[in-house]
Amino acid sequence: MNLLIIGSGGREHALAWKLSQSEKLSNLYIAPGNAGTSAHGKNLNIHVSDFENLKSAVLEHNINMVIVGPEVPLVEGIHDYFATQESLKDVSIIGPKKLAATLEGSKDFAKEFMMRHNIPTAKYQSFDANSVDDGMKFLETMESPYVLKADGLAAGKGVLILEDLEEAKNELKSMLLESKFGIASSTVVVEEFLDGIELSCFVLTDGENYKVLPFAKDYKRIGEGDTGLNTGGMGAISPVPFVDSSFKKKIEETIVKPTIEGLKKDNIPYQGFIFIGLIKVGAQPKVIEYNVRMGDPETEVVIPRIKNDLVEILNAVSNKTLNEIELEIDSRTAATVIAVSGGYPESYEKGKQMTGLDQVSESLIFHAGTKIQDGILITNGGRVIAMTSYGQEHSEALQKSYKSLEKISFEAMNYRKDIGFDL
Repeated sequence: MNLLIIGSGGREHALAWKLSQSEKLSNLYIAPGNAGTSAHGKNLNIHVSDFENLKSAVLEHNINMVIVGPEVPLVEGIHDYFATQESLKDVSIIGPKKLAATLEGSKDFAKEFMMRHNIPTAKYQSFDANSVDDGMKFLETMESPYVLKADGLAAGKGVLILEDLEEAKNELKSMLLESKFGIASSTVVVEEFLDGIELSCFVLTDGENYKVLPFAKDYKRIGEGDTGLNTGGMGAISPVPFVDSSFKKKIEETIVKPTIEGLKKDNIPYQGFIFIGLIKVGAQPKVIEYNVRMGDPETEVVIPRIKNDLVEILNAVSNKTLNEIELEIDSRTAATVIAVSGGYPESYEKGKQMTGLDQVSESLIFHAGTKIQDGILITNGGRVIAMTSYGQEHSEALQKSYKSLEKISFEAMNYRKDIGFDL
């Protein structure tokens, strides 16, 4: 089989690394890919939203299956576009159509879906420019801290958690009336703050059947002790120590099954990954958000724990035979630590030469923001690499990742030294 992965981050490198191990794979292409993905297949210099050129590449390289990594092309409707092209009718797409992708593309849509199907989540109301005053009144009924979420995609930056009521009111005005997050905040979801510990649940579905993949926990803030600005993710661990069999069962019964059944009841076909952002409040799991693809950096710890042939699993998704697959999961812990450019998540410089990657032997290196220029490996993004290691427990796996990171160098390199601190 010839496969195409769409995307350019650590998630896509982890998928390329795993798919390239399959005997069922003939050729692997990644669009646009990065310096790391080029070791497992051929990078194609095509933007993730350039559907026309992606179509041309699929035809030129006789691609049988397309795996969509990031959310933007899914929310923009890449699956729908491929479905309308007669010449692409035999190409399988792993990733939902536009309607289903609205679960990530609109927080209001996702909240309504959860309410309709009795899926536990925070109390909320949604507001737009015409209902700012109602939003102010609603904030007055809430207790601090106040949670404001831009309805649309805002690259992980559209969520504000504020202690002060007046500040929350001012930010609500800024989001709705001054387009603080652009079109993403033309609607804002105001919801109750849930106090607990977060985790990530990944589900793969063919629309009828589903498999729950290994759970993971990621660390979003730039600073030690979960302080400072939100990022795309500074590290992750799988499995999650506090997710025992009874908590897993609760998640499956109260959240996963109602989600899959809800999609069927609402007549929303779904083929691909569902990432359910959860929070454990007391002993109960609640949904914070849905994403319609694998998370990053969680993919870099979840995929290395799956022992099965990933091409075989994805084939079962496109053939609606996922029920016939028995997942085999590595019992070891996988932990990843992200090395980022100095200044990230605010302004940072690209183009810094990287050295030492050839010295790493105990860990897997997944590239995120990297590229080769004039034969030299340089930084090309905020999150640069993910260092993933196995261990019998998370402390051992993390120790290996940190030891490996010490061998790597680029100007102003930064990483959190306390991933897993709360476990």
